[in-house]
Amino acid sequence: MSYVLRTNLSFVGPAMIAELGISEIELGMVLSAFALGYTIFQFPGGIFGDIVGPRLAVTLMAVAWGLLTLASGLVPGGTAASGPAVVAVLLGIRFLVGVSHAPIFPVMTGGMVSNWFPVSAWGLPNGLSSAGLTLGAAATGPLIVWLAASVGWRGSFLATAPAAFLLAGVWWWSTRDHPAEHPRVAQSELDLIEADRPSAETSAPQRGVWKAALRNREIRLLTASYFCMNYVFYLFFNWFFYYLVEVRGFAAEQAASLTAAQWILGSLGATLGGVLCDGMMRRFGPRRGARVLPVVGLVASAGLLAAGAWTAHPALAVAFLAGCFGMNQLTEASFWATTIGVAGRHASSATGVLNTGGNLVGFVGAVLVPVIAHSLGWSWAISSGALVALVGAVLWGWIRGDRPLEIASALSAPGE
Repeated sequence: MSYVLRTNLSFVGPAMIAELGISEIELGMVLSAFALGYTIFQFPGGIFGDIVGPRLAVTLMAVAWGLLTLASGLVPGGTAASGPAVVAVLLGIRFLVGVSHAPIFPVMTGGMVSNWFPVSAWGLPNGLSSAGLTLGAAATGPLIVWLAASVGWRGSFLATAPAAFLLAGVWWWSTRDHPAEHPRVAQSELDLIEADRPSAETSAPQRGVWKAALRNREIRLLTASYFCMNYVFYLFFNWFFYYLVEVRGFAAEQAASLTAAQWILGSLGATLGGVLCDGMMRRFGPRRGARVLPVVGLVASAGLLAAGAWTAHPALAVAFLAGCFGMNQLTEASFWATTIGVAGRHASSATGVLNTGGNLVGFVGAVLVPVIAHSLGWSWAISSGALVALVGAVLWGWIRGDRPLEIASALSAPGE
């Protein structure tokens, strides 16, 4: 649901340009406003989840998603407002959309996964959470394009907003912050979940965790590599549908189906990545086992992205680009499982740092891509992600997932 209500604007971009009279670069600015809010509030979102707990945090977020989706459909246009005023309103709404979605992964991955799953089985639930986001995005294309054709792009927002309020109710009713609080969790299951965890004394919350996370070498390297991985992700998130329609010449319905196929392939890659991540970390340990998938996935996605950008055949380009996204998502679980493994009980704060750096590129890329396209052409704009992905693969050579975060020593260090 989070991805249905955040990717929707990407699928109505051409219609918004036509009705509101904005340009490609102004659309890029609006898209980047989401990434800016999402990035700035990643780390505060992790702290928010730690303070109120995942149950209340996600409930409040879902309510905000619904309200902001309604607001997006009510943006004034035509003679009701000037062009700059419309862009300003869109920028403000999309920034708040980013803010309201920002805590979802620190809360879900850093909070719910670490609380509800055994230490040795964090990869698969992380992979499944990534599969959920890609399936949500896959559903968004056909759904929003169909709704926009039936009731207009504004109607597509108004029709999907109530689903967020339904989600808030179901989540509050069905979840608890910790398995020990849930009436349907048996003692045997609780024992399995709690095995191999630090004692309550050593795992108690400590002050200054966010400073230690920022100073930690492994978390910084993971964040830098995740920044590179997400540059490729945001190419697809922001521009794939637009690229297929405006550059490759596909009809909107065809482009929506192809975009859905790309996201479905990403969900398969994310799920497979979660399974393989757990297996490799058990077999080779958190240092060597965690590196394999990110290096292989990022190198392969770089090659496929460049091939898709430069081939002249539209169908072949789609095949290459879809394969690129699948390999990109193969790496997702390794980033999160390694960060959780390094941070331990402080996973919400550490994954907040990870996702802050990882999504900062969304703000940069949303504007940079159309600027490159206008200057050098769309082939250069799309293939720019290949070089960035290769940098992300190289960074894994220095990442050690077997070095846990030491709060006390990090805070007493003279600075780095």
